[in-house]
Amino acid sequence: MAAVFETPNDMLGTEGQTLGTSEWMEIDQDRVNMFADATGDHQWIHVNKEMAEQSPFGTTIAHGFLTLSLLPMLMKETYTINKVAMGINYGCNKVRFINPVKVGSRVRGTSEVVSVEEAGGGIQLVVKATIEIEGEEKPACVAETVTRLFG
Repeated sequence: MAAVFETPNDMLGTEGQTLGTSEWMEIDQDRVNMFADATGDHQWIHVNKEMAEQSPFGTTIAHGFLTLSLLPMLMKETYTINKVAMGINYGCNKVRFINPVKVGSRVRGTSEVVSVEEAGGGIQLVVKATIEIEGEEKPACVAETVTRLFG
């Protein structure tokens, strides 16, 4: 279940709180191919199923940056702020790609509040976002995202 806040200020004092976990979503080859086209990264491990079958992974894998790019979609399922005028992606403090996402697997995101403080006329929210792979012990990606929220 996702956490719900009325305003950005209502997030003050939530450090350490797990906000929620998204639904599972499948990573299919079409999504990987579209990401390859969008970024120009057509490395064989992502787009050539026949070659990738001979790799240690046994199949194609999603780009690490594709996995990272899923954060907005997955995180919107983990918390909601009802009255926010604007949210700005301020960057990431740390990003690690721990485990490759094999095409055909399912991922989901969990978010945990690292810090919340007043900044720049709004609230600066740092969230530890973890993208898990169904059936895998190690997550695909762990990132600390920084967002500025304005009420």
